[in-house]
Amino acid sequence: MSQTRTVNRQITLASRPVGAPTASDFKMLETAVSAPAEGQVLLRNLYLSLDPYMRGRMSDAPSYAAPVGIGEVMGAGTVARVETSRHPDYRVGDLVLAYGGWQDFTLSDGSGVSRLGADMARPSLALGVLGMPGFTAYMGLLDIGQPKAGDTVVVAAASGAVGSVVGQIAKLKGCRIVGIAGGAEKCRYVIDELGFDDCIDHRAGDFPARLAAACADGIDVYFENVGGAVFDAVLPLLNPKARIPVCGLVANYNDTALPPGPDRLGLLARTLLTRRIKMQGFIIFDDYGDRYGEFLAVMADWVRDGKIKYREDIVDGLENAPQAFIGLLEGRNFGKLVVRIATSDTPA
Repeated sequence: MSQTRTVNRQITLASRPVGAPTASDFKMLETAVSAPAEGQVLLRNLYLSLDPYMRGRMSDAPSYAAPVGIGEVMGAGTVARVETSRHPDYRVGDLVLAYGGWQDFTLSDGSGVSRLGADMARPSLALGVLGMPGFTAYMGLLDIGQPKAGDTVVVAAASGAVGSVVGQIAKLKGCRIVGIAGGAEKCRYVIDELGFDDCIDHRAGDFPARLAAACADGIDVYFENVGGAVFDAVLPLLNPKARIPVCGLVANYNDTALPPGPDRLGLLARTLLTRRIKMQGFIIFDDYGDRYGEFLAVMADWVRDGKIKYREDIVDGLENAPQAFIGLLEGRNFGKLVVRIATSDTPA
């Protein structure tokens, strides 16, 4: 079923996953499209962002954000059109960035809604390189990583929405950049298209040795968004006073217990201490929300001038969001994963 003006399709959380999410953890509902009250706008969602952090929101474990409740619509950033407005700041037809969730329509009082340029050629970029992933890469690398010319910077998930931007910014700052990605095709893209100096396939049996050879002078900045075996390979290569921005740990999101094997906490703590390493987690809009305008002005110029390249992995159809999200956690996407909810700017 395609998007219509009268039916609001909603994908809700049906159950909390145990381990990796499955299709049965989601449920599609159809409700009537609501009319906005005074001070509200009705948003028609065009594009939906899928991101690894959503796995954490499906759990009821304590975190930095409240979990999605059973029966509630899955939350997500969206690019939308104002369908109906009873809000003084928005007009019908305005293109906006919002937190509209996994559904066709959203009622909003304007909180967290940002107007996008009417002439924006690729509105979906507001969910990727010009949105939260690009912002995460920019602030995490520059504010926490503080790269200097000549540094060796390593980033995991290097072909993804965040990692690809991290590496390209590091190159602009005069660094040597080594990416880590899953598979030969992604590694070729990272080197040939994005301009990384090297890229190591984490699926290779001798991955730690290959990473060590690529980082013969050690690692000065490691941008962490994966964790697991990748971080285990990075840890012994960190130079004194290395910096580690941490924005995600996707390798562990589906864990139901502590990983097997020896307790490595002592090794980590000793390495951080003896090499005087800074390792800092951050939540992008919580910690840097007031600097989004600064980021957007710089990144828009870089994208326009071809200094930052991007790749989108676009899936058509709201109904395909659950399987696309499951694939994201398994590393099947190639680039920023976006669901195109509306295949036409005019619904049926």
